[in-house]
Amino acid sequence: MGITTVRRLGVVTAGAAAAIAVTAASASAHHCFIPMNTLDGPTSSNWFVISAEMGAEFEGYTADCDGARDAGYAALREAGLPVALKVFEKMTIGDPKHTGRTNPNGADGKGLEYFAEGSPLPMQMVETYVAGADAYSC
Repeated sequence: MGITTVRRLGVVTAGAAAAIAVTAASASAHHCFIPMNTLDGPTSSNWFVISAEMGAEFEGYTADCDGARDAGYAALREAGLPVALKVFEKMTIGDPKHTGRTNPNGADGKGLEYFAEGSPLPMQMVETYVAGADAYSC
């Protein structure tokens, strides 16, 4: 990995942290999400989906070609990470009245996650996607 790639990854990683924070802030009234292992999952008006590609684009990273985008998603699958996050729009599941009674397993990477509980998945998802896409030569 060249110095330019490392530097670019560092900038995108820092930017991704800001993007996730902005997304989390906009979802603060319902700061829970479910990791998605496919982009073809069911949708409804109560949920919005943030793909890894969208998370990277929030900070100005765009894959150079379709092959790079596919490599980013392949890197996520290889690492066992989600390819998208599905955020519930109406309330926090498990704590609809914001009393702080969230699921104690809410940041373990295995199901329902909470931004406020410090789940590492959003950052891991974006960082892995960018590293995979950036490593691909178009």
